[in-house]
Amino acid sequence: MSTEEGYATTSEDTESEQVIITLNQINLDIANERKAQGNELFRAGKWNEALVAYQAALNCVPKRPQPKGKERSPDDNPSTDGTEEAAAVTQQEEDAPVDVSSPGVSEDEKKFTNLHAVLSANIGACHVKLGEYKEAVKACSEAILDDPDYIKARERRASCNEILGTWTSYTAAQEDYNALLKLYTSPAQINDVQKKLRILKPKLEAAQKRETDEMLSKLKGLGDSILGNFGLSTNNFKFEPNGQGGYSVNFTR
Repeated sequence: MSTEEGYATTSEDTESEQVIITLNQINLDIANERKAQGNELFRAGKWNEALVAYQAALNCVPKRPQPKGKERSPDDNPSTDGTEEAAAVTQQEEDAPVDVSSPGVSEDEKKFTNLHAVLSANIGACHVKLGEYKEAVKACSEAILDDPDYIKARERRASCNEILGTWTSYTAAQEDYNALLKLYTSPAQINDVQKKLRILKPKLEAAQKRETDEMLSKLKGLGDSILGNFGLSTNNFKFEPNGQGGYSVNFTR
């Protein structure tokens, strides 16, 4: 490569970088403008319109940066390798939060990641006002992926999961409250979340028992439908502790 060619390449690279910076700034300006519109609509109690504005702003924000070395090639497509496990691992990599303070993350990526977190949390707030708690949990989860220390998003997700009232959602709420204990600095906030955890514990245990009983009832019904062909039922089989931490099965007529 000649010296002239070297200078030409450097110039082209600089122009390309400048174009990217300009486009990023334009997208950032548009996203912030739509976010401001969403804030006005939210304050006015126009939840649906605010939701549309926040989603429009989010469409201008690039996806969160991926960890260096994790970029996928076309050969990494999980739909073509024939294993669900590979697809699950890939999804976990995509959903893993990225440390935006690391040197490999540019200033533009930091700005977009922060804005993505705020917009996702705001979308979650709209869903809460609309009584759409599952959607609120999903939106807040997106915000937490961008910023694991986002207190408002964790508070909102925990309260929505409590409202959903399932074993899984109560467990998720418990995890968020425990995370908030580490994030809070005010004694009043810490006491409040500790109280919530105490109230949550019996709810979680009751949901666990209820859903376990429902599952066992369905399994019993399935077993009876099969054993009925042989003139038997699950009542013919008794599970009794064997004194060694396990169970023995006894057949009775």
